[in-house]
Amino acid sequence: MAQQTSQLHEELLWNLLQEIKDPEIPVISMVEMGMIHDVSAEDGVVTVDVLPTFVGCPALDIMRGAITEKLGSVTGVREVRVNFLFEPAWSSERISDEGRDKLRQFGIAPPPRQYKPGEPWQVDCPYCGSPCTTMENLFGPAACRSILYCKQCRNPFEALKPI
Repeated sequence: MAQQTSQLHEELLWNLLQEIKDPEIPVISMVEMGMIHDVSAEDGVVTVDVLPTFVGCPALDIMRGAITEKLGSVTGVREVRVNFLFEPAWSSERISDEGRDKLRQFGIAPPPRQYKPGEPWQVDCPYCGSPCTTMENLFGPAACRSILYCKQCRNPFEALKPI
């Protein structure tokens, strides 16, 4: 019975984490981004292992606060521990299909599903789907994004870098 209660509790925690949005892209959750690596609960202590998208991510304190606030409100939770792990490293392959769709709808091109470093990176426009795009700036508003331009619909857009 205790094992079943623990599993239900962890399912509730995962559902609540689904509500916590990426601090820099408010349409996608940290779960959909593949940043939540593991969640466990034991004796009122919840431990969440998070994989930041970049080692130098400036939003770690924001993530920790959002996770602590959301999970700390659960009945029976007396402590929330948030661990930022860099091994295994976060990979853009961890982004869920739902997350990729939400990025596109928001105007950010998701990274390719499988990417080998050194290979050309094909980016389709999130607005019109055209592959006729050019890199305007490798460095966008965040370390994980670049700025591109679509030659077909003539819109600038951001793209998540494949990692």
